[in-house]
Amino acid sequence: MRAPLRWVLWDVKDTLLKVRLSVGEQYCKEAERMGLSLNPLEVDAAFRNAYRNYSRRYPNYGITQGLGGRSWWMGVVRDTFSQCRVQDPALLNTMAHNLYHNFCNAENWEVFPDSKKALESCSSLGLKQGVVSNFDSRLETILCVCGLLTHFSFLITSEEAGVAKPNPVIFDQALQKCGVPAASVAHIGDHYVNDYLTPRSVGIHGLLLDRNSKHNQPEVPQEHRLSSLEELPSWLQQHRN
Repeated sequence: MRAPLRWVLWDVKDTLLKVRLSVGEQYCKEAERMGLSLNPLEVDAAFRNAYRNYSRRYPNYGITQGLGGRSWWMGVVRDTFSQCRVQDPALLNTMAHNLYHNFCNAENWEVFPDSKKALESCSSLGLKQGVVSNFDSRLETILCVCGLLTHFSFLITSEEAGVAKPNPVIFDQALQKCGVPAASVAHIGDHYVNDYLTPRSVGIHGLLLDRNSKHNQPEVPQEHRLSSLEELPSWLQQHRN
């Protein structure tokens, strides 16, 4: 007999909301406020390089190396601008500080049109909801200013958890908070490994959100895929009891 569904867990970035402008555009706006004129495409490429390097050298915000989200992100920002020939240490620090805090503002994020209705449908079915996200400590503030926070009973960020997806330990922590068997929990996200394979490895119903048909893994059956969150209520109805 199938266990009834009791909880829905969510990824956040690129699942419920996305960054409104490209990183290059956001960073160039900050540089412009400081009297600098930079190319968004060049800044975007520099950011990707800095992000990749920091992720490799200091995984999960460098927590085990004594950094943390704020220091990690400020390092990424400084490194990005340094690659674009900005060398003044005080200016680099000011822009890094401003950008770190600016990303807490609602105007920098766009909630997908189907997100709020999907969250409301979970609540209306009597399901509790939580977040499992590779994110830093700003996530609670971001969800609050975007009008989504009240839907969730708990948030687990990789910074807080000390581990990041695809480490299954982060889902073990979520299951402890849920207090129900894994078979009574679903997780929804847009990343094949982090949000589909990993939760399934601990017995959670992983659902892969594929808004732009970019996932072509044949081993993901159609009933485990969502092309939009509008398809979620019917799946929940089928698995609720």
